[in-house]
Amino acid sequence: QVQLVESGGGLVQTGGSLRLSCEGSGRTVSRYAMGWFRQAPGKEREFVAVINPNGGKYYTDSVKGRFTISRDNAKNTVSLQMNSLNPEDTAVYYCAVSGARYSTLRMTQRTAYDYWGQGTQVTVSS
Repeated sequence: QVQLVESGGGLVQTGGSLRLSCEGSGRTVSRYAMGWFRQAPGKEREFVAVINPNGGKYYTDSVKGRFTISRDNAKNTVSLQMNSLNPEDTAVYYCAVSGARYSTLRMTQRTAYDYWGQGTQVTVSS
């Protein structure tokens, strides 16, 4: 069992930055793929980014060049640095862990993940 706790959300103006963190406990997550998803009001939860155990990264097109995912296996954490934020980034952000090795395309799907955090709110004002 893995417990995940996100932090770092908040309110920021357009063009600003936030850094989200997610700490895992209960089991080391160094062998797991770790991802970030987000869910805006009235919308489906969507993939944002994933980092594989070997450090490989993949992003959804809308955040490429603005967001950076990273992990610190010694601290059992995954982070999401978000720059140049805009109102369309407003959502609850969730981190997730996948214990299986899937294709990159598969890792963009919610069902590829076994454990989820409770989420942290990010609000970008215009």
